[in-house]
Amino acid sequence: MSDHQTQTGAGRVGQVKEITSLSNPVIKDIRALSMKKHRDETGTFLAEGLKLVIDAIELSWAIRTLIYAKGQRGKAQVEKIAALTVARGGLVLEVTDKVLTAITRRDNPQAVIAVFESRVTALDAVRLKPDETWVALDRVRDPGNLGTIIRTADAAGAAGVMLIGDTVDPFSTETVRATMGSIFAVPLVRTSEKEFLAWSKKTSPLLVGSHLKGSVDYRTIGYKGQPVVLLMGNEQAGLPETLADACGKLARIPQAGRADSLNLAIATGVMLFEARRHCLDLGDPAP
Repeated sequence: MSDHQTQTGAGRVGQVKEITSLSNPVIKDIRALSMKKHRDETGTFLAEGLKLVIDAIELSWAIRTLIYAKGQRGKAQVEKIAALTVARGGLVLEVTDKVLTAITRRDNPQAVIAVFESRVTALDAVRLKPDETWVALDRVRDPGNLGTIIRTADAAGAAGVMLIGDTVDPFSTETVRATMGSIFAVPLVRTSEKEFLAWSKKTSPLLVGSHLKGSVDYRTIGYKGQPVVLLMGNEQAGLPETLADACGKLARIPQAGRADSLNLAIATGVMLFEARRHCLDLGDPAP
């Protein structure tokens, strides 16, 4: 390991560690973030890509470590975020392509990656407002689905995503990749089924569940004028009866083809954009 100084328009900003060995303990610690246990113990996770890292820093997420490929040295944006990382007490590492490949487990890794502190909102801290929409997910198991739903929630202007029970880790590398940066823009809540049921009873949002036995066309529900929570079930089992019984409306998405169901992320997107259309009073598109 060796040190060199980064230079920016603001002058010298601090030490940058140059690492070429996979056996370096700092690199070993970062590589261990592929395991949920280590993410939970450290309260950190890995994000890949210059744009994602810049977005996270602009949104005031706490950066622990910035890692970039040697070829990125001297590039204005990289030097800028390196200076910001040091200013915020983080570590900056310049590494070889071999080290980046080992960290990301990809043959063509992003040239800039970073370790951030995880951020989760407590359920009791959620203050519902009229015409806002939350997505609640029960025991979602696929990281790609979860990441796509978080990205879709961001695009639709949802207030946040609630993760009920044994839902896949939103800070896993696969989920973070699938969010395309929206992990930093969408509030996340983790809760148990019991806590969620007690909270929804106390706060009384319009709880709309997607259910195979749903008796209401999702387009006919009056979403406007109240806080809405769209409750989506597990990919295989759907919503359990305990959650379905708590819903004010059970909705279905009419289908015309031979498929008997939709992918969870697609179904969530369809319902979410319809709810947002009502709540924002966007009306029908102009001809």
